[in-house]
Amino acid sequence: MNNKSGFTSWISPSNIALVKYWGKKENQIPINPSISFTLKNCNSKTKVSYSQSNKGFNYEFFFHGKKKKSFNKKIDTFFKRIIQYCPSLNHLSLKIESENTFPHSSGIASSASAFSSLSLCIYEIEKIINENEKDFFNQSSIISRLGSGSASRSIYGPVAVWGKTKHFENSSDDYAIPVNNYHKIFNNYMDTILIVDHEKKDVSSSHGHELMNTHIFKVDRVNKAHENIGDLKKSLISGDLESFIHIVEQEALMLHALMMTSKTPYILFKPNTIQIVNEVWSFRKETNLNLCFTLDAGANVHLLYPKNEEIEIKTFIEQNLSKFCNNKKYIHDLIGDGPKPRNE
Repeated sequence: MNNKSGFTSWISPSNIALVKYWGKKENQIPINPSISFTLKNCNSKTKVSYSQSNKGFNYEFFFHGKKKKSFNKKIDTFFKRIIQYCPSLNHLSLKIESENTFPHSSGIASSASAFSSLSLCIYEIEKIINENEKDFFNQSSIISRLGSGSASRSIYGPVAVWGKTKHFENSSDDYAIPVNNYHKIFNNYMDTILIVDHEKKDVSSSHGHELMNTHIFKVDRVNKAHENIGDLKKSLISGDLESFIHIVEQEALMLHALMMTSKTPYILFKPNTIQIVNEVWSFRKETNLNLCFTLDAGANVHLLYPKNEEIEIKTFIEQNLSKFCNNKKYIHDLIGDGPKPRNE
């Protein structure tokens, strides 16, 4: 057994789902498969210092240099779930320091980047102390899922699938897998995030997932997600952007339609979200450029487009869409290769 003190540090990105994960069973098992683009610059940086503890497992958590006890409930649940995968934790004291490169409540899945970067650190410690020879990224994806379902996909880039589906060999409900077969048009694909609303959501994603359990369209939704995964795979391989756009936008609108038709209906997009969607449709019709939108469970809008159309589309964003953003705020990002160790 190796030295029980030291530190590890990882940078892990957020991701944006193209086919949405919505609804889950116990232990963060999805009711349907999902597929996502991994981002590049919107990431979390986490450092975990560890030392031997005579008092059993304990930790302190710091976010941007300040203690954040409000995060402890989620982190406590995470550690309870992963202890079977990381038994070294039973004898360790941890200091966790995390920070994001993007603002909170900016329409970017901070739980995905935060829990994936934390999981990579934790599993690296397990690997060091217990000399664990299991697949590092696979195991990190498993424990990431136990913190945040979408975090399992952030372990891989540029494209990842999570959830068992016949369309991807070796796919699993327990972890994500990388997708390596896709057309060159998706290399450096762009994602601009429009910050429509920076306030905390009225309904949490966790509650939204719960509402899917009794949703009247649950079975149809699950079937459609499997179908869309298969169709999107074909678009990714062929580079057919017309079909890619159709599936991605349909998935985004379906996600919000499911919210609005829940047993307890709710609406998370804002009037400016709808304005942006209509502007994007008009722009695409007028220019034939391949700009499309997607939405997570909130009001903010992700705009996806190929790099070879970047100049025209960024001009359109600045001149036509920025006025619908909170304080004209948006974030330019692109598709990235996944997490990286951080030496410091």
